[in-house]
Amino acid sequence: MPISNANLTAERPNFVTHLECSMTGERHEAGELQNLSRSGWPLLVRYDLARVKGALTNEALQSRPKDLWRWRELLPVRSAANIVSLGENETPLVPLDRVGARLGLKSLLVKDEGRLPTGSFKARGLVMAVSMAKELGVGRIAMPTNGNAGAALAAYGARAGMEIIVLCPDDTPEINVREIAALGARVYRVNGLIDDCGKIVGEGARQGLWFDFSTLKEPYRIEGKKVMGLELAEQLGWDVPDVIFYPTGGGTGLIGMWKAFDELETLGLIGSKRPRMVAVQAEGCAPIVKAFEAGDEHAPRWEDAHTVAAGIRVPKAIGDFLILRAVRESKGFAIAVSDEAIVRAVDEAASRDGLLLCPEGGATLAAAEQALERGLIGRDERVLLFNCATGLKYPMADRSKTLDRNGPLILAEL
Repeated sequence: MPISNANLTAERPNFVTHLECSMTGERHEAGELQNLSRSGWPLLVRYDLARVKGALTNEALQSRPKDLWRWRELLPVRSAANIVSLGENETPLVPLDRVGARLGLKSLLVKDEGRLPTGSFKARGLVMAVSMAKELGVGRIAMPTNGNAGAALAAYGARAGMEIIVLCPDDTPEINVREIAALGARVYRVNGLIDDCGKIVGEGARQGLWFDFSTLKEPYRIEGKKVMGLELAEQLGWDVPDVIFYPTGGGTGLIGMWKAFDELETLGLIGSKRPRMVAVQAEGCAPIVKAFEAGDEHAPRWEDAHTVAAGIRVPKAIGDFLILRAVRESKGFAIAVSDEAIVRAVDEAASRDGLLLCPEGGATLAAAEQALERGLIGRDERVLLFNCATGLKYPMADRSKTLDRNGPLILAEL
């Protein structure tokens, strides 16, 4: 079946009213190319939700294919001709029954984002950002990445016929670096961390060499990522989980979901109930956890950042205050887990329930277990974890054994 479908070719009335500075509330024009606000903060897309309410109904949704684009009234792309889709399907909720039983949890679910194009949830944000860049006439894009975002940008950039430059830390997982290059982007390994890469990208943007696609430095990745929250509410019968554990680096998805729940309530599709949002980080890079525990609004840069979960190794997030705001407003918390706990969680989910998590997804399972032990969540609550990428992209231990077909075989011992 071809990717083009009713959601991509349908008439697209646009309900965007403006862009809004997330710190000051200052209004910016939506039809113009934007990075940060004039005050230097991330911009948020605002919609005429009173008009959306008449168009985006439960009945309308049920008549559409189950993909990202069925939510078109809450998305910013004006012309269907600018959509650069690779088939952004709705991702499933997968129960971890055996792991949940061991932990004594009544309901333990994983939203498995590894089913998306390029194998990660970065496809959601980048398809939206690239589609809008195409609509606004951008031809060359650069971005820093820890791996999966660069692969998604390379794929959608190729689809759009754009020139893509990606900078990544020199210890980025090899599969990601080669994937980015295979998809036609120019990829450079940098002797530093992702924010060091971001400084180089920013300088090139100031020189007019490319458009800066760093996390939250353009307004539209949030709009793609927020669809996780839209999907989740519908999948749960227009309800929300009691608690969401989210692997947090730049935090775009956590911020986006919090925005999505507000929009759904305004549309009358859900009520005022909100999940407690939990920002999950690694002990070797936990700036949001440190700021949360200190009661701060912003998180200082984390020095000597290191973790096996490369996707959440972000020493400094420009949207830190938005992450912390969502966590606190939801009465959630921020929690850090060890690399050892992450590896154990990945192994357990795979061997007990057959779901191969990425390390960042493993971090959410490890965090849920730790939160349960500390009394931060209850055993009767509906707990949702995010697996942000397929585990097939990451190195796995070789636990195979050899068998000599020419020697004596005692099959009962196998």
